Amino acid sequence: MGAERIDWGPSNGYHIQEYQLSPSSWNRYEECPRKYWLSRQGLPKKIGMPIVIGNAVHNSVEDICNIDMSNRNNSEKDWLPKLSAEILSNHWQLQKDMFFEITRHSGWKKKSYIKAKEGLNKALSMLLSQAKIIDTDFSEITIGMWNKVREMILANEGTLNSKCGKLMGRLDLLLKDVDEQGNEIGWIVVDLKTGRPPKGSLSETVNRQLRFYRDLLILINPNHPPIRTEGWYTSNQTMYEATGPSVTEDAFRAWESIELTENPFEATPQEFSCGFCEWKAWCPKWFLAIHDDTLKRHKTFNDEVVTLINFDAEEGLASFKIMLPDGINGELRASEKSFGAFLSNQPLNQLRELQDKGYEGPLFLGSTRIDGGIRHLGDWSEILPWDPLLKSIRK
Repeated sequence: MGAERIDWGPSNGYHIQEYQLSPSSWNRYEECPRKYWLSRQGLPKKIGMPIVIGNAVHNSVEDICNIDMSNRNNSEKDWLPKLSAEILSNHWQLQKDMFFEITRHSGWKKKSYIKAKEGLNKALSMLLSQAKIIDTDFSEITIGMWNKVREMILANEGTLNSKCGKLMGRLDLLLKDVDEQGNEIGWIVVDLKTGRPPKGSLSETVNRQLRFYRDLLILINPNHPPIRTEGWYTSNQTMYEATGPSVTEDAFRAWESIELTENPFEATPQEFSCGFCEWKAWCPKWFLAIHDDTLKRHKTFNDEVVTLINFDAEEGLASFKIMLPDGINGELRASEKSFGAFLSNQPLNQLRELQDKGYEGPLFLGSTRIDGGIRHLGDWSEILPWDPLLKSIRK
């Protein structure tokens, strides 16, 4: 059984639909249909260090696995530490360049490179253990040992498309599943996870995501061998198997729901989905939910919609008037409350830029840290125009 027997579905645009359901789009839609709708409007995206670390690790694993070692001596040692360090360094610089090209980003944390290096080393260790190479220092890994790993890899960052083009997914790794004697007994779909591992079993969302990959592979490979699907969490080097019935029928039903409309999809405010939503500055339903107690305010960090009272661009000092909802479409009225704030780094630059452009409208303050009557906005915060989106701007 080899990689040439795997069907990946249509490519080069053939039969690919105008819109497709992926695990990430499905999860976003299930969290909140409005969140999904806003994410498809071409609004400026946000990036933070966890994304940078994840991209650097995934891209480095892909490159290392793709390098052809066939012309090198099988007994050669001390190549893996040098190669992995060089590849990670290159990808880290690429991620850094892209990070600062994006207008919405947190503070760049140089020390996060250490986490990326640890994540890459742990991902490689998990691959080695799958080839029964355990407790061996990277400097002692020979080319011959690594070739055993490469022989197990059927696909590396492979894109799957259903025949109808409605479903798509991107596999991190597809490996041969072998028994203790080294006999191939099936396939393993692997999704690398560089974030926080589950406390027990996989969450319902992640479990469904992994089964989506499994079932899409099955859908386009009717003569498939047995398939297992695993989430590989690098932080604790643990493999969590995703189990459960097929999600294919549910996925096709979800596809029917995600075609964009001119008017926004329904918003379903909840603590988790709103707390981690990067589209709040365009969502009037979130603003209403904050003020009608559907959502609880955080004691330390709050999002606010305000108007600017005073701003010292040199000192990074500002005062703001808190605004209240005055309708269902993001209309505002002034409250009696105001606060002063210290601004630094990104939010300070964002407010300066808005002032330079002559913007005088309401503002969305993301993640202000409360310290008595004073707020602090730093690398963890952002300032955007408050601009509720009520009609599609997607072109």
